[in-house]
Amino acid sequence: MSIATTTHLNFRGTARAALEHYQSVFGGDLAVVTYEQAGALTDGAEPEQIMWGQVASPEGFRVMAYDVPAERPWEPGVAPFFVSVRGATFEEVEAYWTRLAEGATVLVPFAASAWSPGYGMLVDPFGVTWVLDVAVAYEG
Repeated sequence: MSIATTTHLNFRGTARAALEHYQSVFGGDLAVVTYEQAGALTDGAEPEQIMWGQVASPEGFRVMAYDVPAERPWEPGVAPFFVSVRGATFEEVEAYWTRLAEGATVLVPFAASAWSPGYGMLVDPFGVTWVLDVAVAYEG
């Protein structure tokens, strides 16, 4: 078992440009999934915005980013990041989720999603937003 934490940056409409910039600085592979590709489009004006994106380099640099959808509040500099925890199995990540969820505000319950056998989002009692998921190979 092993887990990894990654800084998950939040933008509105500029996630792709930010990830491309970080890739130009640190190198590595860029992977992005739009809201349209994920079947999660809630605003017709946002099909090409990034629902999930990542730059990962062989040297160990890793950053994730997404475009906060229009239906969620967002203000630059306010809640500019999440902490992303990824694990290899549902059981492993679910155990972390259960402990982290104590006293937290659950935004998305931990359950299967279109992209992972286990995904959830919560805000802990200290105001930090956590995204936990089971890592799977990217098929896009």
